[in-house]
Amino acid sequence: MPNVTVVGAQWGDEGKGKIVDWLATRADAVVRFQGGHNAGHTLVVDGKTYKLSLLPSGIVTGTLSLIGNGVVLDPWALRSEIEKLEGQGVSITPENFGIADNCALILPLHGELDGLREAAAGKGQIGTTKRGIGPAYEDKVGRRAIRVCDLAHLDELDAQLDRLCAHHDALLAGFGKPPVDREALVAMLQEIAPFVLQYAQPVWKRLREVRADGARILFEGAQGVLLDVDHGTYPFVTSSNTVSGTVASGSGVGPNAAGFVLGIVKAYTTRVGEGPFPTELDDEVGQRLGERGHEFGTVTARKRRCGWFDAVLVRQTCAISGVTGIALTKVDVLDGFDTVKICTGYKLDGKVIDYLPSSAVEQARLEPVYEEMEGWSESTEGARSWAELPAQAIKYIRRIEELIECPVASVSTSPERDDTILVRNPFAEL
Repeated sequence: MPNVTVVGAQWGDEGKGKIVDWLATRADAVVRFQGGHNAGHTLVVDGKTYKLSLLPSGIVTGTLSLIGNGVVLDPWALRSEIEKLEGQGVSITPENFGIADNCALILPLHGELDGLREAAAGKGQIGTTKRGIGPAYEDKVGRRAIRVCDLAHLDELDAQLDRLCAHHDALLAGFGKPPVDREALVAMLQEIAPFVLQYAQPVWKRLREVRADGARILFEGAQGVLLDVDHGTYPFVTSSNTVSGTVASGSGVGPNAAGFVLGIVKAYTTRVGEGPFPTELDDEVGQRLGERGHEFGTVTARKRRCGWFDAVLVRQTCAISGVTGIALTKVDVLDGFDTVKICTGYKLDGKVIDYLPSSAVEQARLEPVYEEMEGWSESTEGARSWAELPAQAIKYIRRIEELIECPVASVSTSPERDDTILVRNPFAEL
């Protein structure tokens, strides 16, 4: 049976939650394979809103939901999120939810360090969410992380705690802070351990079993390709690889498991936090896009920066992440504009280029080259077929397909799950 991988093809916040929710009703398992609780998905099901950060979107519909080893896990944030969803009537049990036992943990000291470093960075701030994601990944690759499996053996963890505290004590001293309270940390871990361990399992093995049974698996990415630590607008990126290739390493499946790669793309462009943004509109048009699109971060509630659709960026992210087809979201936000623009290239020091350069210095100097199209006055909100879309909206969508060199698989016209024009069903494609 085919699998589907969903990735954001811009800077995140493309509306992945709704698309993943729609796909999850057709999947047998949903897997998160990277990131932490800095991600945010908003689901609207039958008029009821669910906000997720760590939990895979399939959990709302009772689909088997797994957190892969590529995720860094804040156990206290997880407990809080589960309690909140259970209060909304969602059932979460070891039967329908599992955590990879080799996930690295986000500890309180990671969040503290994240905030201290960002505050001290001055003009070098990169807009971190201060949730400890970066420091947790640093400890993971530094081989000093505490992992989910370690929660079952806290009395035998002295050597690993020595490594962890030696590193963090030195950093804290540099900020004039006291060393890690080791006893308090262990006590906190002992308190949370039973809650986390009930869900812990070798996720790679569980996935091997469900694949052998012919299950359809949905791999759910967080953030977007432009926040990938290698391929994004470095250093204004997240601390993990967000591209579809991470499915293999982040969940313990082979590289052929990704299947149909669905890139989620907003009909305009937004980003949260610092960093380059060639098509940003710091005017009434940008404000109108933000207001109509309700552009505030799911996790941080930070206002998103808004701009016209950037075809250069999306063409690049689709190529890098091997996107099979895109899901175009929030088309309805563009209703009522007399004209709409699409960025088709950049001017860099007087020369026109057709890609995003890697250098942050060059990225900051880019000037967008626009193609202007006639807008549409009719409403697209709630449309569920091409026949319900204005002719100019269809022309806009078709022009995007041409420029990004990737076909549209679906078009979303509101936050509601069923307000979608399905062109290709990803689960039926492979």
